[in-house]
Amino acid sequence: MPDTSSGLDLPHTDDAPADTKFYVVAVGASAGGLDALERFFHGLPTQSGAAYVVIQHLSPDHKSMMGNLLGRHTGMPVVTVEDGMEIKPDRVHLIPPASVMSVARNQLRLSPKNPRGLTLPIDLFFTALAREFGKFAIGVVLSGTGSDGTRGAVAINDAGGLLLAQEPESAKFDGMPRSVIATGLVDGTLPPEELGPRVMDHISQAPRPRIRPPEEGITADRQSALEETMHLLQQQGGIDFREYKPATVMRRIERRMQVRHVPDLDNYARLLDGDRTELNALRRELLIPVTSFFRDPVAFEVLAQTAIDTIVKERSENQPIRIWVPGASTGEEAYSIAILFAEACTRARRWPPIKLFATDVEQHNVDFGSAGVFSEAITTEVSPERLEQWFYKRGNHFVIKNEIRQNIVFARHNLLQDPPFTRMDLVSCRNLLIYFRAEAQERALRRLQYALAPGGFLYLGSSETLAQLQTDFTAVNSKAKVFRILRHVALPLETGASQLQRLTGGASAHPRRHSQKDRQLTDAAAIEAGESVLLRSYAPTSLLLNANQELMHVFGDVSHYLRIGEGAVTLDLAKLLPPTLAPVAQALLHKTARGQEPLRSDLLTMQLPDGSSERLRLVARSVSLEQGEAHLLLSFEPDLTPVEDVAPLRGDIETMNMDQEHAERVQTLERELAATRESLQATIEELETANEELQATNEELMASNEELQSSNEELQSVNEELYTVNAENQEKIEILNRLNADLDNMAKAAAIATIFVDENLLLTRFTPEATSLFKIRDGDLGRSIEDFTNLLDYPEFVEELKRTIIAGEMTQREIRAANGRLYLLRVLPYAVREHEARGAVATFVDVTVLRDAERLQAVLDSLPEHVALLDDDGEVKMINRAWREFALSHHAEGGLGGRYPGAWAGESGFDASLERELRNGLDKLIRGANEKLSMIYPYHGDDGERWFAMHAAPIVHGTGGIVVSHVDITPWYRGIPPD
Repeated sequence: MPDTSSGLDLPHTDDAPADTKFYVVAVGASAGGLDALERFFHGLPTQSGAAYVVIQHLSPDHKSMMGNLLGRHTGMPVVTVEDGMEIKPDRVHLIPPASVMSVARNQLRLSPKNPRGLTLPIDLFFTALAREFGKFAIGVVLSGTGSDGTRGAVAINDAGGLLLAQEPESAKFDGMPRSVIATGLVDGTLPPEELGPRVMDHISQAPRPRIRPPEEGITADRQSALEETMHLLQQQGGIDFREYKPATVMRRIERRMQVRHVPDLDNYARLLDGDRTELNALRRELLIPVTSFFRDPVAFEVLAQTAIDTIVKERSENQPIRIWVPGASTGEEAYSIAILFAEACTRARRWPPIKLFATDVEQHNVDFGSAGVFSEAITTEVSPERLEQWFYKRGNHFVIKNEIRQNIVFARHNLLQDPPFTRMDLVSCRNLLIYFRAEAQERALRRLQYALAPGGFLYLGSSETLAQLQTDFTAVNSKAKVFRILRHVALPLETGASQLQRLTGGASAHPRRHSQKDRQLTDAAAIEAGESVLLRSYAPTSLLLNANQELMHVFGDVSHYLRIGEGAVTLDLAKLLPPTLAPVAQALLHKTARGQEPLRSDLLTMQLPDGSSERLRLVARSVSLEQGEAHLLLSFEPDLTPVEDVAPLRGDIETMNMDQEHAERVQTLERELAATRESLQATIEELETANEELQATNEELMASNEELQSSNEELQSVNEELYTVNAENQEKIEILNRLNADLDNMAKAAAIATIFVDENLLLTRFTPEATSLFKIRDGDLGRSIEDFTNLLDYPEFVEELKRTIIAGEMTQREIRAANGRLYLLRVLPYAVREHEARGAVATFVDVTVLRDAERLQAVLDSLPEHVALLDDDGEVKMINRAWREFALSHHAEGGLGGRYPGAWAGESGFDASLERELRNGLDKLIRGANEKLSMIYPYHGDDGERWFAMHAAPIVHGTGGIVVSHVDITPWYRGIPPD
């Protein structure tokens, strides 16, 4: 049974909230993410039934244009999130700048972004989404630097949701996609334009029927398929998942079935049998490394104050402290405990030796934890003080310092199958037991109890209990799950034979359909069981070793031949065999590994634990494999030669031949010495080879170091160039912002209705005045101009746009609108660069007032009377044709710009008294003293005396002024009848 991650929580339901019936797609992006987002949404339909949430790293100092940019590539409404906004299907929700976002039920929650510390908004939202929506959560990681989204992606996968990532080769920055892909949990890696259809495939699937656990009485065929799945998993990695809780196993299998579009468990078992990649994926599903530094900080603080401080105070300077963390996953919990011990030693000013064993069943987790390199995501888990004290920065990662790393040993270990460690002062096993069946939990707890030294501490997860071992421990802190052992237990170590029996016969067999393949599987199981019986009955006790002489498997009872000493547990054969056998065995194995021939030792005498002795031979054989390096087999063959009967006693005592005994003893010692010399020679040869390899490795490292230094200098140069380019780009952006602001302000100041369209007649920009002619609004950018109704009495408007785009020539004409106004339409071609597709810009200038003024002038010109408009100073501003002709004929230069009456009649023709009377009357009109002025007076011109009736009145208008008219009444005055 494998160890799972120490950071796993209790299994939760993978259903969304009760009132949620739709999927939520969370899309995380950073640098270079705009292009990926546009391509992603371009491949999505307008109505998919899912809600979309975009979490991007936005600058807090600049207004985001993301809504407008994405709106061009999707028909769904794009909204910027406000605190408490409800998530709705078929809508795109954008995170606002300077904020981090989470979700509670169906509402999006915002909180201010920390301006100083590192924030990971994608991780935060992914984790919250997994908690609230379970299997209805879909996570998509697009282009970006760093590792934001990786831990949140693990949470989505653990909840049963779908996890997708952009293909790194298609990303402008592949840091984020590669980081999440490295977890091994991604369900699909595709280019952005293919991620949308993949999401739709997942959403459109019909819900799969849940697989009932064995206790609910499932059919024999389905149980057989489940048993075959468990057998394949056990065969692949040596892990018996039958000891998991059935609900946990079934939930993970169902998720993989949905991802691979497999309708039932029987077909999925066949898929696993022929697809090693899917088998590995399912195995990773069942061993999710969900963990973090100082998970549940309050409980860790209690552990430090109670158990760790106590252990450090009770130890002397030379007495080592031993800790075991089974199910350590990727090592975060082990490093957390090591840091707490280092801090406790500093407080107590005592530094005893510390050895912490961090074990996990998954070799990948062991390798990752052993490296001690973590992403920038740990800044949300580790305080800045601890980061500075116990880590150092390397690029975008944090590396544990050697003073902590040197105290930790990482190793692959199976808690339920491998022998436990011993004499531990503290065992931390958190959130591991909750995934085991009841009997497996009890067996694991017994092993943990066996591992503890007298007075040792046990640290469990928040949902775990001691079950039947309550009387063997005392609770130091029940809430934090810190216990101290009261009674030690002795457990017999299980031999390889017992393990083999459990592996071959521990699982119950259930019949399946009697197909040829099923019969082959049954026959193979029977043959395997028969071979096991023969091995136990006739084969000598043997050890299977790898090329490094490390124990891998045991055949038979080896309790007489192996010894486990104090200190760190090891599988090195030289440390497991007694001193009389170890050198002989090493020599035989070394020669066999080099020559591939079986070798047999001379008779050896070995003292047994009960005081008796046994004579035996050691036999070394090579085990060749089709793939991989050869293994070794060491057998123990007892000497079965019967001992001669002792002669009956006679009356006198027979003297023992001491010389013969001495000779036999010398021969035995010489043989042992020869074997020791051979072993020493083999060791020397190995050391010489290793030394040569180390020297070569050292030279390679030196060359690599020089290359790295050169690369570092190049990177620094590139970094400086990037800073320069960035500064230039910032300046260009600022110029563009100013130009854009100037353009907006100019358009508002001109108050001219203007629209911009591209080569496909899609609306790209418009001024506010255009909304009075077209039914458009801000959200309509990107739609065709043909989709909108307008008030223009000009059906050929769209065709006019097309002709301008094709011909590239300006056109203009006057058109009327339904609002009664007259507009001058001017359509011009518009192109950003030469030799690129053209668009068009159309302006609508309101010329109604101009045309009205022209009409008024025409009316005035048609009158025979002389009419003029004076301002408040008496200056002539406007005249009709009759006035102009009279003024020109009397030397008044057209009449405009002069003062009345000289601008009408020139310098002669009026008496001085009459002119003063006219000016006084006009002054009163201007001041408002009189409401009108009327006079009849003669005018003496070149053509004789003529009489005129003059009428002047103020203009009722905001600009003021006076209108003056003259009517020639000479015929009437002289009594001449009209013609």
